[in-house]
Amino acid sequence: MSMRSTLLHWYNKEGRTLPWRIRPEDRANGIKAIPYEIWLSEIMCQQTTTTAASAYWHKFLEKWPRVEDLAFAHRDEILSAWAGLGYYARARNLHKCAKIICQEYGGCFPKTEAELLKLPGVGLYTAAAISAICFGAPTNVVDGNVERVISRIFCVKTEMPKAKLEIRQLAAKLADPKQPGDYAQALMDLGAHICKPKNPNCVSCPWTTECGACEAGTMEDYPKRKPKAQRPVRYGAVFYIEDADQIWLQQRPTEGLLGGMMELPGTKWTTAKQTIENLLEQAPFQSNWQQSNVEIKHVFSHFTLLLTVFISRARVDTFEISADLNKLDNYALPSLMRKAIALARTLLPDP
Repeated sequence: MSMRSTLLHWYNKEGRTLPWRIRPEDRANGIKAIPYEIWLSEIMCQQTTTTAASAYWHKFLEKWPRVEDLAFAHRDEILSAWAGLGYYARARNLHKCAKIICQEYGGCFPKTEAELLKLPGVGLYTAAAISAICFGAPTNVVDGNVERVISRIFCVKTEMPKAKLEIRQLAAKLADPKQPGDYAQALMDLGAHICKPKNPNCVSCPWTTECGACEAGTMEDYPKRKPKAQRPVRYGAVFYIEDADQIWLQQRPTEGLLGGMMELPGTKWTTAKQTIENLLEQAPFQSNWQQSNVEIKHVFSHFTLLLTVFISRARVDTFEISADLNKLDNYALPSLMRKAIALARTLLPDP
């Protein structure tokens, strides 16, 4: 039995059941993958676990059941629904992509990798996955899980990310042209649940006898990586202003980190820690500010942010948005700002 057929046999019995997944038995009953649903799941699962993405996937489909519905939605409404999922450029690209699908492709997703790669937010992996799963194209689907599996099977000595091309070439030799969608999902499942970064479950792996790293007992040495550099730290402050049942928010610039999301007014984020006096000089107005006794710690992909929260009750009408405290879910607040608001509300004395 070939490596392909061994993996597919394992997948038929052990593969994950996911809300958006069409398994072999589903197809046998005439059920087909819906490109919009698969695209939505693939974008949501970038940098996010399937468990976390599932709830958002259901929420988006309930609110926008077709790509046309998403295309005509207001971007801020999409950002609000995305809030908490992180990596907000994905949400902005989701909206851009939906518009392009409707305006340039008549509401139908293109079938080829080349066309899919033209869409915002769609990279090599996502294009290959959609093409294989939805349209049966013989693509080479390689995500982080697949990179780990292939690097262990073939004991790839090159360090990441330089090894990516070599790994793609090795993966292409195994890719199944007859059942590309099932094979791609089987390989992803193998990496996600068996060939894990730590403590891989080699006893349950269908490819144990073909795996060079397993034979040598060096599974956790792959993929090869340089030691991680220490994540830099940045510092800043936000100002929580409450007036009755309203708090004051503003919208971040469209592009860049947390682009288009809502935030409390605040200072710039700097690499050097600022004094309390310096932070207060950047406050939106003079007030008897109460300082939080703890900092908010939030980890972004490239740095860690330590944020001081200042709190005040004041009547002000100069900010962009007055937000109802009882309806904060209606606003596109990233988890960082939700943390800051929650901390402020625990410290603010009763009126």
